[in-house]
Amino acid sequence: MKSTALSETHISLGAKMVPFAGYNMPVSYEGINIEHETVRNAVGVFDVSHMGEFLVEGPKALELIQKVTSNDAGKLVIGKAQYSCFPNETGGIVDDLIVYKIKEETYLLVVNASNIEKDWNHISKYNEVIGATLRDLSDEYSLLAIQGPKAVDAMQSLSSIDLSAIKFYNFVVGDFAGIEHVIISATGYTGSGGFEIYCKNAEVKQVWDKVLEAGAGFGIKPIGLAARDTLRLEMGYCLYGNDIDDTTSPLEAGLGWVTKFTKDFVNSEALAKEKEEGPKRKLIAFQIEEKGIPRSGYVILNEEGDEIGKVTSGTMSPSLSKGIGLGYVTTENSKVDSKIHIQIRKNQVPATIVKLPFYKS
Repeated sequence: MKSTALSETHISLGAKMVPFAGYNMPVSYEGINIEHETVRNAVGVFDVSHMGEFLVEGPKALELIQKVTSNDAGKLVIGKAQYSCFPNETGGIVDDLIVYKIKEETYLLVVNASNIEKDWNHISKYNEVIGATLRDLSDEYSLLAIQGPKAVDAMQSLSSIDLSAIKFYNFVVGDFAGIEHVIISATGYTGSGGFEIYCKNAEVKQVWDKVLEAGAGFGIKPIGLAARDTLRLEMGYCLYGNDIDDTTSPLEAGLGWVTKFTKDFVNSEALAKEKEEGPKRKLIAFQIEEKGIPRSGYVILNEEGDEIGKVTSGTMSPSLSKGIGLGYVTTENSKVDSKIHIQIRKNQVPATIVKLPFYKS
């Protein structure tokens, strides 16, 4: 079991620690609902240092990224980030990721903690022919997510950079919390705005302490992974291992917007054919109409009671006080506003297919 550089800090703050993706991580401090509402209404800070970071450099860097990712990284300029995925050779997804263009011929790929080794092996396989310079920085860097509508105001005193000027999916390399060179990225997994801060392991304790100090007057709290999950689910953001995996295509998962057929990438020919013919199943969002909490693996039924799919993610939404979920169903049963049922133990609980996001600020 690995630990982040802040593990002892979380324990001293009374966090409930759990194994997650091979790391000892804080799942909650005060409780999911309190932490969730803190991020929706004020500002919270997450330690997400378990995420992986790969540096891709050199004249062949873009060629490699274009080959292994579905989105068009050729559109990136310095200071811009892009959501993407690694398609596999059999129609599924190796992982989803964020690509940062740091400098000309220098890119940072941020991948999921549980997939670091798998992703590294996948990229390395294609790089044998292409020959970019690849470095795994995952064990050297920490990542804090400062999320919520008050994040800019709460954090502005920690940087000489105008934080309000950093647009969504843009980033700046500059000073923050007394550290000269950190990545301040206007990204996140919550839908409530804010930043993600990349710094070295040796620097993260100073950054964490100063973030809590600067945010004290704005109601900042440390937030665990449980609230991170309810926050992302209210936005309909996919979670790798639940809503997307090695068997789900980007088109089924509603990720056609990051799948660009203007270039050649891994399995692009087969995915282009799937787009032309239309995927046989689709990821849908649904809201429970009565009491009940959907969970991963529960069966989805149509109005006639026939099985049409399965739930991939589900929770009780703290913002809506309703059961919400994502799941795959056959394409003909995927229309928004369709009435469905979720098999929750012995009960077929009525639900409605809805448009994302569930939560609108």
